Amino acid sequence: MKNDIKSYKLNEDDITVRLGFVLLPQFTMAAFAAFMDLLGVLGADDETSGHCAWEVVADTLIPVRSASGIQVVPTDLLGNPLRFDELIVVGGPLAPPDAYPRELSIWLRQAARGGRYLAGLCNGVFALATAGVLAGHRVCVASAHYRDFAQRFPSFSPEQVVVDRQSVSDRRCMTCVGGGAVTEIAVRILCRHLPEADVQRALRRLQLEPAESSQQSQPPPADLPPGCPAAVQRAALLIEQYAGHALTLPALADRVGMSPRQLQRLFGRHLQMTPQAYARRVRLRLAEWMLAHTGKSIAMIASDCGFADAAHMGRTFRTAFGVAPGLWRRRSVGVKNTV
Repeated sequence: MKNDIKSYKLNEDDITVRLGFVLLPQFTMAAFAAFMDLLGVLGADDETSGHCAWEVVADTLIPVRSASGIQVVPTDLLGNPLRFDELIVVGGPLAPPDAYPRELSIWLRQAARGGRYLAGLCNGVFALATAGVLAGHRVCVASAHYRDFAQRFPSFSPEQVVVDRQSVSDRRCMTCVGGGAVTEIAVRILCRHLPEADVQRALRRLQLEPAESSQQSQPPPADLPPGCPAAVQRAALLIEQYAGHALTLPALADRVGMSPRQLQRLFGRHLQMTPQAYARRVRLRLAEWMLAHTGKSIAMIASDCGFADAAHMGRTFRTAFGVAPGLWRRRSVGVKNTV
């Protein structure tokens, strides 16, 4: 069954835009609902001059369970993606690499070749990247999942992956981390096809005023104290993203829109350390995790974490933790084996 806004009045020629939604297993209901609420209000508005039709499609008609437990039954099979103007993939918690059906990847590639607009909400960006439709694009990834994204898709450079903003729009692809950014993406999509005044009127009726999420920071790392300025939060997110790369203080300061001296003062005031010291702490934390959870050699871990070599990491690690990386790893493995 198709879900046509004002379906009791519409025929095929009346439809202004067709939206296709793909709900990944454990999808975030709030992200899907943000679209549905806006579409519902538009559909109930007799003043709306444009009309929408939408469907939830999948490779099977088995109900898709959300992270909250609520299930949604697809209205149709994937079929021909070119019947839609916009395709929106709604994700949820990070899924394993084999969670995305091959049929979905083929379908998304067909849509991209056909010039359709694509959007990935929450971790929907992983499905789009798996399909290969984001090559050469800038994408938005939740900072907590940056390492997972970098490991699965090593062809993406750090400059392509945005973790300090809530959404990114690059040509025909939009990606966001969820939250209020979903409403902004919904507005952008609908305003491509409907009068902006109609969309804004629907927002007012929902008591919504979406911020410019492409300019808003993602939630800061958990180790930052409350009240840190936005520049410090953004810098901390960038430091985590570039933990294995050489991001100089001038480059970091430029990314957050201030001088190196200003950024140093802010870090000193709010974190009682320099940006360089914070970056060293982040690299050590990453090295600690990799020692405990990967089988990589210490030399490889040193390289991945941005140290000059294994000796450099060893000296820094011993200063911070009082033991050499190799001994720390053996103790960590021993503790896990006794649990």
